Amino acid sequence: MIGSLNSNIPSGPLDQKWEKHKFESKLINPANKRKYSVIVVGSGLAGASAAATLAELGYAVKCFCYQDSPRRAHSIAAQGGINAAKNYQGDGDSVHRLFYDTVKGGDFRSREANVHRLAEVSVNIIDQCVALGVPFAREYGGLLANRSFGGAQVSRTFYARGQTGQQLLLGAYSSLSRLIGSGAVKMFPRTEMLELVLVDGHAKGIVVRDMVTGAVSSHSADAVILATGGYGNVFYLSTNAKGCNVTAAYRAHKKGALFANPCFTQIHPTCIPVAGSYQSKLTLMSESLRNDGRCWVPLKKGDTRKPHEIPETERDYYLERMYPAFGNLAPRDIASRAAKMQCDEGRGVGPGGFGVYLDFKDSMIRYGRNSPGGESLGEPEQLARGAEKVKALYGNLFDMYHQITAESGYEQPMRVYPAVHYTMGGLWVDYNLMSNVPGLFVLGEANFSDHGANRLGASALMQGLADGYFIIPSTIGNYLATVAPDKRPKTDHAEFRAAEEATKARTNKLLAIKGKKTVDDFHRELGLIMWDMCGMARTEKSLSRALSRVPTLRAEFWENVNVPGSGESLNVSLEKAGRVADFLEFGELMCLDALERRESCGGHFREEFQYTAKDPEVQSGKVCAGDVRRDDENFCHVAAWEYTGDTTKPIRHTEPLVYEVVHPAVRSYR
Repeated sequence: MIGSLNSNIPSGPLDQKWEKHKFESKLINPANKRKYSVIVVGSGLAGASAAATLAELGYAVKCFCYQDSPRRAHSIAAQGGINAAKNYQGDGDSVHRLFYDTVKGGDFRSREANVHRLAEVSVNIIDQCVALGVPFAREYGGLLANRSFGGAQVSRTFYARGQTGQQLLLGAYSSLSRLIGSGAVKMFPRTEMLELVLVDGHAKGIVVRDMVTGAVSSHSADAVILATGGYGNVFYLSTNAKGCNVTAAYRAHKKGALFANPCFTQIHPTCIPVAGSYQSKLTLMSESLRNDGRCWVPLKKGDTRKPHEIPETERDYYLERMYPAFGNLAPRDIASRAAKMQCDEGRGVGPGGFGVYLDFKDSMIRYGRNSPGGESLGEPEQLARGAEKVKALYGNLFDMYHQITAESGYEQPMRVYPAVHYTMGGLWVDYNLMSNVPGLFVLGEANFSDHGANRLGASALMQGLADGYFIIPSTIGNYLATVAPDKRPKTDHAEFRAAEEATKARTNKLLAIKGKKTVDDFHRELGLIMWDMCGMARTEKSLSRALSRVPTLRAEFWENVNVPGSGESLNVSLEKAGRVADFLEFGELMCLDALERRESCGGHFREEFQYTAKDPEVQSGKVCAGDVRRDDENFCHVAAWEYTGDTTKPIRHTEPLVYEVVHPAVRSYR
């Protein structure tokens, strides 16, 4: 059993901890670095930047990804931007303000020291990316441009139109490619990690499957880094790429790594609504659109008129009404619940009433009016000019919306609805980003450390690159300095052989079932359970039902799934089967965590714990009725779960969250 959790947060004033920690961290001399081998699993922003930077430092790096190229990692799908406390706009931003906004945005459920470090490092990320040639948007005079994102009242988000993730990933990929070419990094595409190997309690390698040939093999190293993203696809429908999964993290969890706050999932407020049961994923509409788009619904319930037929006096711009200080740029969890509330009241739009409008007409008129000679133009001409400005800012997003819905966001409001987008939970890590398993490090969305119960927009890219470019290169030495160089076990070690045999046995078991339902049938059914009972709103009753239904579904999966083909060649059904099998176990852990956390905070909304119209906080105007209600006395901690076996309940450990500078308060965006 695991004892108390040691976060290894350095002593001293908050704004000096990171510099102090870097100075006190152990160093490895350049001649010895090449004797150490490091495995990086994942090639998104966190993985690619970590692999490139560690190789540049001299370590021997192996990088694995299941895509055919690192360029296809899901980081490429990020649209809106990346935060950094540069204060180029002179609007009052600072490292401290970014730190405060992030802690508050996470509803005071993140580790204060980690968040401050993230804010500090953010300023370096932009310089690094510009040096790599990332084509950030610029003002007319050539200076880098900024825009606003939810949960902030300053403009600190750097962007490359609506494809920021793609451009940042190409920057990291260029560095990685150079080091692959030089031999410093060995790249293994189309290769999936299926097992973590521990030797004497330390992470010393992984077992992988070649997804083209089916060959199972082992790789040893002195340390293993997981940068494998989040687990949002447990809901089946999400904005994640279809390949995104929890397998690497969950297999590490089953080897002893604690899983922290798995119930903290983020629902993004602006996604294209579900069109039908045939759908296999959802599409994000960037939060950046809320800079110029206004969210509204009809005032009257069941109003089926077209949007242009509804006059201004019969519209409810609900975010501007409910949260006037932040308006349409309220944080994601708040904006999502507000949208759901309108639809639950019968004022939703589109098929089934599951949608709200995101309207750009006012912004297009404003841009047109402010253009040269625009004040003298009529509204149609102002709209036409303004549409060109909006196109320059968000054109690819409007194109994507049109291709999916056959509707023009320039001519009528977009229809959007909340959807699963990101996961704040992940493997527990300390200040060095090392899990409780010595030698196992976890970066980016795969760890839990920086975003608390709700991530602010444009912070995922910031964390991924901070972890990979700046943090892990400084902290991994603290572990490696305790390990004798070039003394790692070989892959013929008994632990590697046992892990390989277990992997092959699991594969054979899946192939031998020969049931009557497809893997997608089970995944879709699991997703419905998770969304209905552990989604945007949760109750003790719904979570208890989910904890009854998920194990039943899992048992049926192992008796009735049909995985065609063999394990000795390319087999997409087999890949999906292994991932869904892990989701069926992990989904139960999520529901258990949500049930045990008897409070509402950020994206974790327990309906039993919300403010009502009778509460003084509502009557004083601090919050709205229906906002989440935390319980700081009992739940101001990280919940980290220890795996104890397939048939026994996991053990819940806690790490108290201590706030030295920012003190938990009512989270108000009014």
